[in-house]
Amino acid sequence: MSQLLSTAVFAATGLTCKAFLNSGLCSITVSNLSVLLDALQCKARRKLGQGVVTGAFCFASLDDPIVWGALPARSYLRPDTRRWVLGASDILFTNPVFSALFRNGQVIETSRGKGVFQPAVDTAVDKLNQGHWVHLFSEGAVRQPASYPQTNGITHLTRFKWGVGRIVMDADVLPLIIPIWLTGFDKLMPEGRPSPYKYFPKLGVKLGVAFGDPIPPERISALLDDLRHDKSTQIHNAMHKSQVNCIRSEVTAVIKCAVEDLGRKISGDRLDGPLIDSQIN
Repeated sequence: MSQLLSTAVFAATGLTCKAFLNSGLCSITVSNLSVLLDALQCKARRKLGQGVVTGAFCFASLDDPIVWGALPARSYLRPDTRRWVLGASDILFTNPVFSALFRNGQVIETSRGKGVFQPAVDTAVDKLNQGHWVHLFSEGAVRQPASYPQTNGITHLTRFKWGVGRIVMDADVLPLIIPIWLTGFDKLMPEGRPSPYKYFPKLGVKLGVAFGDPIPPERISALLDDLRHDKSTQIHNAMHKSQVNCIRSEVTAVIKCAVEDLGRKISGDRLDGPLIDSQIN
């Protein structure tokens, strides 16, 4: 029954978003969708128990469902091609109706401020170990900054949450990690509008969804090798805990850099602007 309800929620939401994108009320350009589809359809990877992680910067509340609309409709019907995503308890699970909707939409209820060892993160790791796709809005909140922070003249995204690193590190098999860059979603659902306008998307917006190449696994595995070496030679538990925290931070930074690099490739150093034209898959 739960699978049927999940399929119904995904199909209804995905087809509604697809109809909106095809209506001419806004436009969307999708780049390199085949990267994600190839990863999700790889049976050899599934047999090895390797999951898929996608990471993106969250611009608006419609980021997640609108991306569904860019995927083939057949992906809504198969459990192995539907994403799991972490969602805030205080926003998405505020009443029984919302809770049922989002749980059947494969949203993992997450408590902000409860740290990287809360049950939601454990569930995400478990889904990866089953070979599923887990999507992460890695900064843990909707952000629409007027400008991005700079270091030595180089623009950066805000800090990604360390739970990202823990999910990747604790998976039994290192997952395939694919960065995603979104453009225009902050204009589709700009923050700060009064009611009832804040609940409706703006029309005529140009949206973009770009999928990057998977992060080379050796960039992550080299960090995890350091951790395994440290575990075999550790003397004090406190020293090992400090090392784990450091490596968790470094793994998270690798994923953040991959998302930033994709954003610069698409938009330039400002990390914004329209997506370059490409064929819609």
